[in-house]
Amino acid sequence: MNALSETKFIMKKYNITANKRFGQNFLIDDDVISGIIENAEVSKEDLIIEIGPGLGTLTAELIQNAGKVISIELDTNMIKILNDRFSLYNNFELINEDVLKVDLKNLINSNLENSNLKRAKVVANLPYYITTPIIMKLLEEKLDLDSITVMVQKEVALRLTSEPGGKETGAITYSINYFADSKIVLDVPNTSFIPAPEVNSAVIKLSILNEPRLKLENEELFFSIIKSAFLLKRKTLVNALANSNLFSNKTEVIEMLTNLNIDTNIRGEKLTLNDYYEIYKYILNNK
Repeated sequence: MNALSETKFIMKKYNITANKRFGQNFLIDDDVISGIIENAEVSKEDLIIEIGPGLGTLTAELIQNAGKVISIELDTNMIKILNDRFSLYNNFELINEDVLKVDLKNLINSNLENSNLKRAKVVANLPYYITTPIIMKLLEEKLDLDSITVMVQKEVALRLTSEPGGKETGAITYSINYFADSKIVLDVPNTSFIPAPEVNSAVIKLSILNEPRLKLENEELFFSIIKSAFLLKRKTLVNALANSNLFSNKTEVIEMLTNLNIDTNIRGEKLTLNDYYEIYKYILNNK
């Protein structure tokens, strides 16, 4: 049975419709499912954390290819379906919880320590309405992850995988670049889902670096600088930082940028990761 037929059968059997509150759109494209598994390089040595499994379309393939799959699902309507489908598999575990509240570090470490599994990966069709908080949780908690392969909105995918200072750069671009190498591995049309969303999607892969790209004594300060630079849309970096609590006035910001040979008319999204690192070091040494 292909993904489309299977999804329609399950939805009818359990009288289920997509829940807009949880941003649900059910994946029905077999080629996309295979592409996710292939690009994530799922193997029997892997512990897979799946977030938002929904009806379990991707879950079924993960179970067949991974050493163990832990699926985290918030929607209680999906729990019975997932248990009915997969509870007999000895390499499947289901957690009915908001992923943002789950102690992922302990979950991953305990599973790796008490098994023959060699590495942990996140593989998921993420709920689009909380994509950014989920990805930031996965990165900021410095989990023992090899990679993160997830489907997100195409617009978000471009921002997450952009080079800092590029056309699609957002504040999160710098966080991604700090923690991982990133790329789009699969484009996904909206026809790959029922109901079809209004936007197209993409699968991205974040390969986690062994060490962050920069050595920082104060990560909180570094990312607060970047956040401040993006708080005021269409503002120059001078105006954005002058309106933050990092500087007393605009003159201080201009003086800093001049000393660092950074254009005083530049906008925050045009800076490289190293540009922000130079600003960070300047603030550390002069504040």
